[in-house]
Amino acid sequence: MTSAALGASTSQVEVTNISQHGFWLLLADEELFLPFSEFPWFRDVAVGKILHVELPSSNHLYWPDLDVDLAVESIRHPERFPLVSRVST
Repeated sequence: MTSAALGASTSQVEVTNISQHGFWLLLADEELFLPFSEFPWFRDVAVGKILHVELPSSNHLYWPDLDVDLAVESIRHPERFPLVSRVST
């Protein structure tokens, strides 16, 4: 007799706390802080939209309600991924 896995784990990523300064993600066994100063897309959105986060792959986070994709490495080291805005004229 063989058995198969019934499905993928759904709790690989979870928002554990939101404050006026940013929010904490639990990713497997690692906690990551996303300050709003470094990740401004999350600053003025409804809590439910921040809580709805997916982990399509081990280094990719996606917030479907906000259409925001982030590499986990950009959260660990935001200084390596500066925000750049290009305004066309």
